[in-house]
Amino acid sequence: MIPEHKIQEVLERVDLVGLVSRYVELKKAGREFKGRCPFHQEKTPSFYVVPEKRFYFCHGCRASGDAVSFVQRYLGKTFLDAVRDLAREVGVDLEAAQDPAARERQQLKDVTDLAAEHFRALLWEEEGRRARAYLESRGISEETARSFGLGWAPAAWTSLADKLGKAGMIEWGLNAGLISKRQKGDGYFDFFRSRLIIPIRAPEGRPIAFGGRLVDAEEGPKYLNSRESRLYNKSETLFGMDQARDEIRRRKAAVLVEGYFDCIALHQEGVKHTVALCSTALTPGHLKVLGRAEARELFLLLDGDQAGLAAVERLAGPLLAAGAAAKVALLPQGDDPDTFIRREGSAGLERLLTEARPLTNHVFLTLLPQGKEASFEEKMAALERLKPVSAQLPVGLVRSAFFSALSIWCGLPAAELEASLRSKAPPPVKPVPKPGQIPAQGQGRPGQPPARGSASQGAPAPRQVPVKPPDALEALYVAAALREPRLVARDAFRVCDELSHPGLRLALAHATAGHGTEDALFEAHDTVKRALEGAWRQLPEGGSALEHTFLLVCRNLILRRIREQLSYIERATRQTAGAHDLSEETRRLLAQRIELLALKKRVEEEIRPPPPGTKAPMQPV
Repeated sequence: MIPEHKIQEVLERVDLVGLVSRYVELKKAGREFKGRCPFHQEKTPSFYVVPEKRFYFCHGCRASGDAVSFVQRYLGKTFLDAVRDLAREVGVDLEAAQDPAARERQQLKDVTDLAAEHFRALLWEEEGRRARAYLESRGISEETARSFGLGWAPAAWTSLADKLGKAGMIEWGLNAGLISKRQKGDGYFDFFRSRLIIPIRAPEGRPIAFGGRLVDAEEGPKYLNSRESRLYNKSETLFGMDQARDEIRRRKAAVLVEGYFDCIALHQEGVKHTVALCSTALTPGHLKVLGRAEARELFLLLDGDQAGLAAVERLAGPLLAAGAAAKVALLPQGDDPDTFIRREGSAGLERLLTEARPLTNHVFLTLLPQGKEASFEEKMAALERLKPVSAQLPVGLVRSAFFSALSIWCGLPAAELEASLRSKAPPPVKPVPKPGQIPAQGQGRPGQPPARGSASQGAPAPRQVPVKPPDALEALYVAAALREPRLVARDAFRVCDELSHPGLRLALAHATAGHGTEDALFEAHDTVKRALEGAWRQLPEGGSALEHTFLLVCRNLILRRIREQLSYIERATRQTAGAHDLSEETRRLLAQRIELLALKKRVEEEIRPPPPGTKAPMQPV
C-alpha cells in the first residue's frame, strides 16, 4: 500500500505541462496551456492544462484530472501503476513504503521484461528461422510480428536460465515460472523450449506473461502458458488489449476471439478492436477491462463449429449477468477467425459484424430453433442446456428479464421456467447492514467496509501522517462504489478518474481491481476510514435506490466543477473596462464561459437519474 502523503508528493513534483506535452502539442494561453484533446477527436482545441492547480480539463469530452489521472486515462494504466511510474520519474522513493508483495511484483516485472527482450531478439537471429517460417505459413508479416513483440524460445535447455543467472535474477525467474530447478543435481532449466513466444501484455504494453506455441517438436502440448502470479491474473487479462485499446475507445465496441493468432490475424487485416481471452472463461474482471476502454458493445467471434457454438453458451452466463450489450457474429461452418479474415479480408468481417445478432436471440435460436412450435422433449432438452447460463444470473431485473424473454420464445410461463431452474440459481446476496451499522473487523460481510483492525496486544499502533479529510461528496461516490462495484460502469462522465483525494482513489483502485472492500480499506488512513463510514451511513441499502443516489452524486460532482470554473472566470473578468478594451486573455475566458454554460446544460440533460424504485438499465460493457 502506498501512503497517501507519498502520492501527494508525486503530484507536487510532477511537471504536468511537461508530462502532457509528450502526447499533446500545447500552446501557452495566459496562465494556462491549450491543445487538442487526446481523448477525443476535435479540430478546435478545447483541452487545457492549468499548472498552478496541477489540473487538466477538456471542455469537449469533459475529461479532467491530475497527472496520475492523465497517465491512467491516456496509457490505460491502473491507478497504482500510474503512481509508481511517475514516482520513478520524479525521484520519489516508494520502495520503503512497499510491502513484500509489492517488491515481489516489481521483481516479476523486471524479470518478465528481460525474458521478453531475450525471446524477441532470438526470433530475428539465425536460430529463429524455424519460427519465422511458421509465422510466414500463417500469413503473419514481419511488421505484425514485431508489433506484437513475438519471440522464440530455442530447444536449448538453459538459454534463458543462463541469462537470468548472469543478471542475478534466478529467484525472480523461479517465482515467475520462467525457469525450474533441476530435480537432480544443481542448476535450472527453461520452461519454454522450441516454442514461438507470444507476449501477453498489460493494457499499457508491458509484458506480464507469455504464451508458447510448439514449433518443430513433438513433445509437449501445442500451447503452453505462463502460470498466474502477482503480475499476471488471467481472469483480468485480455490478449491484445494494448494494441486494441485506442480503437475500442474510438468505436465504443470490441471483438472477442479465443485464440492468440485469431487476434493477431484480425489486427493485421485492420480489425484493430479485437482482443482474445487468455483462458476459457469470461470473467467480471475481463468486463471491467473492456469497460475502462469504454467498450459499449461486444461482438463474440468464435469458431464456426460445434466447439465455437458451445463457447457462446459458456460465455453467455457472465455476459448476461453483467447486462452487457453483446452480439454473436456467426462464422461459416469449419472457419475460424484466422482463416476467415485471410480469405475474406476486413470487408468480409465487417459484413459479418453488421449481421451479428443479439446474444440472447442467438442462444434461444441455437438451443430451440423452432421456438413455441418445438416439441415437449426439445423444450426440456433446451432448458437443461440453459441451466449453466441461468445459474449465473443474479436475482433481480436481469434474471427477470431473461426469463420473460425465454417465456416469449418457448411459450412457457416465466414464473414456472424460473422455478424449474431455481435449483441452479446463485445463492442470494447477504443482506447489507442498516444505515449507520458498520461491521467490525472479522465480522464484515462481502461488499461492506470493515472497521479498521486494531493493533495486536502489546504492540503500539503505527504512527500515521496527518491527512486532510476527503470531500464529503467524493466520499459518497467511493462508498457507493465499494458497496456495489458495478455502479462504476454507470459513471458515464468518468468521475472516478477525477477524484481529488489520493486516499479515496487508492481505496477505489483496490476495490475495483477485485481485491475486495476489506483489502481496499484495511490500511486506509483513519481520516479516510471515518469519512467513508459517514458516507456509508447516508446511502440507501442497495438496489435502484442506491443506483439513483450514485447517479445524483456523479451529476453533482460534475456540476460543482463547472460552477467552480465559472466562478473563477467571473472573478477574473470582473474588472473588465469595456468591450473595446478586452485583452486576449479576457476574450479567451469569456469564450470559455460560453463553453462551460453549454456543458452545464448538457450535463443537466444527459444525467437524469430515474426516481427511486425505478431500476435503471445497467450500462453495457
